[in-house]
Amino acid sequence: MNPQIRAAGPAAIKVLTSHSSFSVLDALAPAFEQATGRQVAVEADSAKTMLARIKDGETGDIVILGKAVVEELVKLGLAVAGTPRPFARARVGIAVRAGAPRPDISSVESFKRAMLDARSIAHTVHGASGMYVPVMLERLGIAAQMKPKTVTRPGGYIARVVAAGEAEIAIQQIVELLAVPGVDLVGPLPDEIQKVFETSAAIFTAAKQPKTAETLLGFLLTASSARV
Repeated sequence: MNPQIRAAGPAAIKVLTSHSSFSVLDALAPAFEQATGRQVAVEADSAKTMLARIKDGETGDIVILGKAVVEELVKLGLAVAGTPRPFARARVGIAVRAGAPRPDISSVESFKRAMLDARSIAHTVHGASGMYVPVMLERLGIAAQMKPKTVTRPGGYIARVVAAGEAEIAIQQIVELLAVPGVDLVGPLPDEIQKVFETSAAIFTAAKQPKTAETLLGFLLTASSARV
């Protein structure tokens, strides 16, 4: 799937992130723009692809990616030491097409049965949660059974595949599932097999507007923004 872009003028603060943070940033940006008069441009790709793009020389003012990835960017000198701060914590869940029966996923055993009973499941390949799904299925001992009925996409909002009727169940970070119309969130994975993804925000070393970037980071971490 193609990158997601929140377009703005050439003087905008540029944020590079993954798909999991795009909808949140898109929702928060208008309030910041109204309060400061500064535009915010956001570009999102799968976590793996965005990291590769940054390592290949792409930059901006702010980066928001997985905590470990941001720490790596600091070590590489691509993000400013001392600027990383926690941005969000996201859990993995499943969604079905709007109006479809919701499987029981209240326990590990019921979740496992739901996966085996499903006609098809969908996950991304390069997204953080997408890379976790094969690991989880292996842990459950059903990887071989699930392989023939698994639909994948490189990245993006995998629930779109379910909304289009191309798969029965989508597995992804809950924030990404909620961003797609036409699907119903069933709920999070059981705690025993849950994966919590922590994202961090930092300022790029090559930031053209470091002071404004610091202001944006502060805004993103206010109590009102946290509710979003």
